[in-house]
Amino acid sequence: MRRRFVIEAVMVATYGHLLVPSRPVDYVVPYSTIAELYDMKDGADPVMEDPSDDKHVKEKIGELIAFFEDPLNRKKIERALQVPWRESSPLLLNDKIQFTIVHALDNAQYGELFDPIETEVLLAGMKLDTPILSDQIEFQERLIEAEIPVLIYDIDDFEFAVEEGVEPDEFQQHRDL
Repeated sequence: MRRRFVIEAVMVATYGHLLVPSRPVDYVVPYSTIAELYDMKDGADPVMEDPSDDKHVKEKIGELIAFFEDPLNRKKIERALQVPWRESSPLLLNDKIQFTIVHALDNAQYGELFDPIETEVLLAGMKLDTPILSDQIEFQERLIEAEIPVLIYDIDDFEFAVEEGVEPDEFQQHRDL
């Protein structure tokens, strides 16, 4: 069974270990985070502090953009973008990794506590009953403080989340508590 995680596209490019999971995974990616990849790849601001790391990550971002621009993948994404909260058909990267693009929409419900991308990530996690995978400690802390009913894993706990993480039926039980 594939483990599902809501994640920003750039994190997949930034953290190489996410591309070699021990079990099959489905990365649910809000579309707006794919659009953000273009700015990060071509922008003057570094993604990483170390210049060689920054160059490497920008190359990986370029590869991820090329994957999403593949004609078949592009067609699947465009279909999902026709209706709010629609999920794309799976975009297969390899036998262990697939992406599902969701046409997430920000709403004002959490606008004061979270930026638009964070809001789309947390709403996707809530609406799809899917754990979130993030490297942003402040975001994780704000989710906890605001008592948002989502499960979040830190990127450093990725292997645990894949191997030992909460099953989908258990996830719903946690939300109902």
